[in-house]
Amino acid sequence: VQLQASGGGLVQAGGSLRLSCASSRSIRSTTFMGWYRQQPGKQRELVASMPRGGITNYADSVKGRLTISRDNSKNTVYLQMNSLKPEDTAVYYCYINYGFGGNWGQGTQVTVSS
Repeated sequence: VQLQASGGGLVQAGGSLRLSCASSRSIRSTTFMGWYRQQPGKQRELVASMPRGGITNYADSVKGRLTISRDNSKNTVYLQMNSLKPEDTAVYYCYINYGFGGNWGQGTQVTVSS
């Protein structure tokens, strides 16, 4: 199974980006999907998740600004990022657990300038 993450880039503070994570396998029966980020010198942290059942969860630092969603027809999970702040600068990774194991995307860099 392969996950292809895309959509990162350089944006000014207050701007928006949408990250995509395309799966080579159907995501209809996944047990968990999440977006993580890793900032320089820090551990990877979970910022948005969608476990089975569809109830989304967010880190306090991103609540109200980031939204995780899915399109089963495209086998893709998204992270809509609005009102971006310089402290959102990080490499963002998607993670999907299909029930028999999980896979990571390759990471996409998001840089927010002040």
